[in-house]
Amino acid sequence: MTDDDLLDDSEGAPGDEWEEIDVRDTEADRIARERDREFSQFRDQLKDAEDLKLEESVFDEATYAAIYKLVQDGHIVAFGGPISTGKEANVYEALGPEDTDVAVKIYRINASNFQQMRDYLEGDPRFEGIRGDKKSVVLTWTPKEFSNLQRARAAGVRVPEPIAVQRNVLVMELIGEEDDHAPTLHDVAIENPQTAFEVVREYMRRWYDAGLVHGDLSEYNIVVYEGELVVIDIGQAVTIHHPNAGDFLERDCENVAAFFSRLGVDVDGDSLCGYIHENADPRED
Repeated sequence: MTDDDLLDDSEGAPGDEWEEIDVRDTEADRIARERDREFSQFRDQLKDAEDLKLEESVFDEATYAAIYKLVQDGHIVAFGGPISTGKEANVYEALGPEDTDVAVKIYRINASNFQQMRDYLEGDPRFEGIRGDKKSVVLTWTPKEFSNLQRARAAGVRVPEPIAVQRNVLVMELIGEEDDHAPTLHDVAIENPQTAFEVVREYMRRWYDAGLVHGDLSEYNIVVYEGELVVIDIGQAVTIHHPNAGDFLERDCENVAAFFSRLGVDVDGDSLCGYIHENADPRED
């Protein structure tokens, strides 16, 4: 099964709740069960790497197998050090094919905030039948983020390019340089707040036009990289048919408006939300 088979973001139908996201047994799970000799050697090398520190108590055997499969498929050539560590995931620098820099996001199977993840999944027909245990939630969340990245890029929103996904491991474009991570909007002095606001507003409109709502947008997950604003961490994004999509959009608008109004931009949450509704034309099919 290829990554395209795993996540076929079918043509058109933005906002279609019945878009298929396959979260069935993966090649990584099969490798973990078989425990072949090459995989065992790879796993031991990875666990012993000082700059990775992949604790067995945090990542299960199939996580190592997922990384192994991504290496076999040529998406990862070599690992670097950690970019960030969090309650749900660790992000590492890595080398991709042809000396490209990539980021590898590894979700923790025992994610401490998995209940919050469930809140973004429940009520979405794509995930009916998904069990409520931590493992099932995380193994659904990771391909969902991959799909969200695909759809956001297709809508013209600047997000990291998704490259591959296996189980709870996501490979994507590295935003920033090695040892020089891109700063968030919160951490930089914005020379022209009005222009920056208009860019973010257009991203939100394009998202909604494509049938998506970010659901957790703020100055903390928008970074500045090579003169562009790039939105990161969009695993929680939902389609407009999600029962809480309206509330999520209002919250995004309040967060964005509050930040830019502090910088002197004449905007509030209601006017921003009204702009998006008036200027987006999301497809309902």
